Amino acid sequence: MEEVKTTTTEKTTDEAAVKTVRRSRRKRQVIRGVAHIQASYNNTIVSLSDPNGNIIASASAGQAGFKGPKKATPYAAGIVVRNAVEKAKAYGLREVDVRIKGVGVSREAAVRALYANGVNVLSIKDITPTPHNGCRPRKPRRV
Repeated sequence: MEEVKTTTTEKTTDEAAVKTVRRSRRKRQVIRGVAHIQASYNNTIVSLSDPNGNIIASASAGQAGFKGPKKATPYAAGIVVRNAVEKAKAYGLREVDVRIKGVGVSREAAVRALYANGVNVLSIKDITPTPHNGCRPRKPRRV
């Protein structure tokens, strides 16, 4: 016959013995960054990145609660920039180079909102892709 050993273990939880160590992770400091503003006819998207292109904050008009044609308004662009800058302030962002892409009406309003939210704009560059007579454009609307 086989011998069966039974052992009883007594668990003691001593609060002093059990310690959870939490390290608060420090966010990296990005003082100078790049603001990518995409202003289309339908929406405005703002992404703030460090000079290497790593995104630290982004926001869009749909994310801010605007729906339909209200997303493309200059007012919505100001709110979008404010939301993105609030997220980026945690990283210490103070000055940006602006790169604008698109032909929407909210282009200028987005840049003005950067000034209004305490971000120093160093340069503004238009990177809207323009064709060198590539694809055939869509037919004009007849209203």
